[in-house]
Amino acid sequence: MVPKLWLFVFLGACASGIPHWDGAALQGQRNSSGRLQWESQCQYQLRHLQDGARITALLPPRLEGHWISTSCEVRPGPEFLTRSYMFYSNRLFKAYQFYYQDPSCREPLYSLLIKGKLRLRQASWITRGATEASYHLHKVGIVFHSQSAVVEIAERINRTGGRGCGKLLPPGRSWIPGTVYELLSAKAEIDCTGALGFAMHELSLIRVERHYKLQQMPGSRVVEELYLGDIHTEWSERLHYRPTGYQRPLQSAMHHSHPCPACGIIYRSDEHHPPILPHRATLPLRLGGKWVSLRCEVRPAVLFLTRLFTFHGGNRTWEGYYHHYSDPACRQPTFTVYASGHYNKGTLSTKVRGGTELTFRVTRARVTPMDQVTAAMLNASHPGSCGDAGSWALGVEQDVTPTNGCSPLGIKLPHVEFELFKIEQDLRGQSLLFIGERPTDGSNPDIPEKRPTSYQDPLVQCAGASGGFSRQLHHSHQPEKYSGRNRSSKVHSMGSLLLITALTFLRWDLN
Repeated sequence: MVPKLWLFVFLGACASGIPHWDGAALQGQRNSSGRLQWESQCQYQLRHLQDGARITALLPPRLEGHWISTSCEVRPGPEFLTRSYMFYSNRLFKAYQFYYQDPSCREPLYSLLIKGKLRLRQASWITRGATEASYHLHKVGIVFHSQSAVVEIAERINRTGGRGCGKLLPPGRSWIPGTVYELLSAKAEIDCTGALGFAMHELSLIRVERHYKLQQMPGSRVVEELYLGDIHTEWSERLHYRPTGYQRPLQSAMHHSHPCPACGIIYRSDEHHPPILPHRATLPLRLGGKWVSLRCEVRPAVLFLTRLFTFHGGNRTWEGYYHHYSDPACRQPTFTVYASGHYNKGTLSTKVRGGTELTFRVTRARVTPMDQVTAAMLNASHPGSCGDAGSWALGVEQDVTPTNGCSPLGIKLPHVEFELFKIEQDLRGQSLLFIGERPTDGSNPDIPEKRPTSYQDPLVQCAGASGGFSRQLHHSHQPEKYSGRNRSSKVHSMGSLLLITALTFLRWDLN
């Protein structure tokens, strides 16, 4: 059992998430001199994304203060919520979670008041750049804002609650507005939160970043973000899952992005007065154009990546690059995958309000190893399993379509996924594209029942719709550019050595 877990940690970046054709990093068109020519906005976004001087990770993380959601969040289920967490110098914390009926967070169902104690531990050896923590819950209370929520929660607690939970909220009991019903009490040794799928395991993985927004006015240039552990996409796994990725970040109430109408509303709210966010119109799903990552993204199973999609609405074809890295700043590239295919028209989701359901097909793929570890792994693959075995070279792209994908990286062609999309507009007028969250267990949403019910980090539109399918081109990364960056990365080097060793003894079963 232990060896398999050890191998999973170091091989996760190669075997988990690769089949998920959800994006990429770098794409452009060559001019006559053969150099990469970018659309200016996409180029600026990627340069800003990878400018490590503008982002500082605080180690150990400084949690003291008030952290808030900046918009309505969507968790698997789906669940729509906002969060407001306060951490104190004595390690105590108080957290509010506000749950809603709608994806705009305007129809509150109930609020949770959570109190406990948090202790920071060591740097995570699984998720690079994160800090592990342990927590203890003292109390969890619930306040209802809707009669329907009272009935539903009471039925769930009576049906699945443990000792002492059956009479907590009797089905026939009158709803008393403003009353705090205690679901968990460490002193009374009562815990009825399991029926809600509630756990605070998100507090077991923590990262704090400080962003320097040079384009903002003096006094609001610094934005601090708090990344907490991800929530498992399967309801039944929530109670015992230990995160290896993150949710969308909370921002410091003192140092948040501007403008942010939701920030002040959430900051002033409590369990008796849930935040009612400003109304947001539902936008039609117009995918045409290019969409790029807003930040270096972290996924479960130790995946760091950036993405860039190009959608051609006229013939419903798409192409994308996703660029994987070994570090949370996305500065040490490991490999890039190009994919292309087509998608259907899509229909409005009846399960996730505001979302559109689509089916994506992947028909072509190309792989570029960007470090020696990946190149060595691909060269050790069985003939016919991933391109031309034995001929992989650093920075040189190969088409893996003739071999029906690349089994060492988990790429299988052709491939189908059932997806969830939505488009929003931020307060600066930028269009944001939300794509369905990847299954936490590393599997594919290859059947309708596994279609996502929540979203990944959004992509921002960096170029408008283009007329036709662009020429499929290789990005111009040069291997020698990264040798200097990696010299001081002892963790990366050790992980590379262990990865090669592990691959010698393990063959992935990808079926």
